[in-house]
Amino acid sequence: MKRMIPVILGTLWAMNAGADASNCESISDADARNHCRAVARHDKSACESIGNSDRRNLCRAEASGDKSHCESISDSNLRNQCRGVAGGASGASSCESISDSDARNHCRAVAKHDKGACESIGDSDKRNYCRGVAGRDKGACESIKNSDLRNRCRAEAN
Repeated sequence: MKRMIPVILGTLWAMNAGADASNCESISDADARNHCRAVARHDKSACESIGNSDRRNLCRAEASGDKSHCESISDSNLRNQCRGVAGGASGASSCESISDSDARNHCRAVAKHDKGACESIGDSDKRNYCRGVAGRDKGACESIKNSDLRNRCRAEAN
């Protein structure tokens, strides 16, 4: 599960119509870059090159807003994260089943666009990413030290 947490916190959460895909281009991980592009452009075709099927289905759900893609995800925490994020406020109850507290709080914050839920996330980069995306605040992204996460935040925080 510890290995999935960076996936959950690092590639999710951009259901915003005005997201800027140009920030995705400097993300070093190809799967994360394609996920960012798909979500920022609301075009799930960019998800098709993602090798891991769980990450590909998460990408499809986020890019299209269709949480039915979440049901094919085998990892239960990632599936619930997907349901929460792709379902928006109506999917927030799915966040409660996520075992990792940071991922659960991030899911709550993004599903409800309530950056207050980000405050209990321990890692400062992940907390600022959460603040940026949930609060639609690009300014929060600027203090993220990890450049890939900072660029994802910039792309998704509109």
